Amino acid sequence: MTKSESEQLTFTSIKGRQVRADFGGGEVSSDGGLLLMREVDRKLGLVANIAARLSEPRESGKVQHENETMLRQRVMALIAGWEDLNDAATLRTDPVHQVAAGSGEALASAPTLCRFENRQDRAAAWAVNQVLVEQFIASHVKAPAVLILDFDATDTPVHGKQEGRFFHGYYDCHCFLPLYVFCGDRLLTAYLRPSNIDAAKHAAAILKLLVTRLRRAWPRTKIVFRGDSGFCRDLLLSWCDRHDVKYVVGIARNDRLLAEAAKVLRQAEERYEKTKEKQRLFAAFDYAAGSWRSVRWVIAKAEHTDKGSNPRFLVTNIVGDAQKLYDRRYCQRGEMENRVKEQMMLFADRVSAHRWWPNQWRLCLSAIAYTLLEALRRLALGRTALAEATCATLRSKLIKIGAVIVRKLTIVRLHLSSHHPLRDLFHHARAVLVPP
Repeated sequence: MTKSESEQLTFTSIKGRQVRADFGGGEVSSDGGLLLMREVDRKLGLVANIAARLSEPRESGKVQHENETMLRQRVMALIAGWEDLNDAATLRTDPVHQVAAGSGEALASAPTLCRFENRQDRAAAWAVNQVLVEQFIASHVKAPAVLILDFDATDTPVHGKQEGRFFHGYYDCHCFLPLYVFCGDRLLTAYLRPSNIDAAKHAAAILKLLVTRLRRAWPRTKIVFRGDSGFCRDLLLSWCDRHDVKYVVGIARNDRLLAEAAKVLRQAEERYEKTKEKQRLFAAFDYAAGSWRSVRWVIAKAEHTDKGSNPRFLVTNIVGDAQKLYDRRYCQRGEMENRVKEQMMLFADRVSAHRWWPNQWRLCLSAIAYTLLEALRRLALGRTALAEATCATLRSKLIKIGAVIVRKLTIVRLHLSSHHPLRDLFHHARAVLVPP
């Protein structure tokens, strides 16, 4: 027995009873809920599919930890809230993490995982994003009528001398500028980019690849491209016009747009002055920016509140009521910003490797972790209290469950907390994921 196991820790007494603790409780894990994540991954085959596409330069007779096991080890750690490779020093002996990774013995050490990450390259990143799209397609029983592809870029600050780092004036820091593509809650693409580029850089190429693959699966499905004003580029819009892709894209205000919308802006202000209540009016008109090759339809929202006028504009090739298009098609893109925030919760911002492609790989690891959590919510938690839970909520309420582990010759038994408040929901999720 070690000193840490035998040393008694004394705390303030309660109603005459002494309170003592020690670290001699045996094999205990804080992450019992990873058992569910293992079943989600087994059901999807996500990690196995990605691992099969990774290169393996190591000699077969000298490989102790397979790519698949190391990939699953890293992803499960991210899901459980362990962000750094340094955490592997302790987690490699955690029985729950061993089970979740598909191994019955000590997992890879931090140096081994570091070497694993550092040998990933463009092909590895391509493989991850390809599998994410294929997984998305395979999850549909029938062709969807409409797919809305949300594009968004975000800043990821860096604090070292990483390859590809640049100072970005808008964000006032050295950062990367990753590009994300979502369809609803489903992540299709996570692509790391330097920040010294236009916000829409690579978007046209990625949109083309996605549309091509999705139409191969579903020729009759209508596809809508949606993004903020950072993606209002003639190259993107013209490609959509030529290939029957609909779009709803924000456009930055300018003097010409304000002049076109002057009448409705004035009406909104006058109505506010009379009622002292928020006013929202809409107008639509033909418009062509100087860089555009054709005239397009622009929708203007004239909003006036106690804080003054707040006009917004979007360009679209969808015919319909201006207000309905703005409210029902464009405003819903705000949900994507929440999905991007969830990537940060899964440590997509931990791009601290020196070389470019290992940092791209770390972005991919967070994308895989998110995909598994989203699948847990979609497949096993529908119509439950966690049906719309964020990744952070899923982690705190369903993953971080205390477990005592008892190992025997033919069984590994995990005793989960008797007082866990969502034990019934846990039972439900397991029954869905592991049917009899």
